[in-house]
Amino acid sequence: METTGVVRRPAAERVRDTLDRLVTERDVWVSTAHPDHGPHQVPLWFSWDGRAVWMCTGAASVTVRNVREEPRVRLSLPDTFDVVLLQGRAECFPDAEVPEAAARAFTDKFGWDPRAEEGAFVYVRVVPETVRAWRGEPELRGRGIMRDEGWLA
Repeated sequence: METTGVVRRPAAERVRDTLDRLVTERDVWVSTAHPDHGPHQVPLWFSWDGRAVWMCTGAASVTVRNVREEPRVRLSLPDTFDVVLLQGRAECFPDAEVPEAAARAFTDKFGWDPRAEEGAFVYVRVVPETVRAWRGEPELRGRGIMRDEGWLA
């Protein structure tokens, strides 16, 4: 692993950087699993409301099917050097039942309102229970920055 020039950030800085990325990033990798069909991973657009990640996907998608059977999920931002991994439980909201603030934030960020589409969509909300964040080997120790839904710095 390349470590040249990497300076270990204090936990508070890693939390701040992670929160900034949750606001500005567009995509998140969503990992789900079904007891009979196994693991599934897919990138989705997401928005962050300050406490939870909101995603939207087709109502008949494998992601929705899996979450309904097994709500534990893992999310990861797409950068493999500046790693952010979130783990939590997903909750599904049919597009007609999603909280207005969440739907509006998603539409404002992406310029697309799934509720206006002909097909059925489901908003998936994940409140992180744990978050790990690190840049390179110097930050592997102490990479946990959230536990039990509480930021550690």
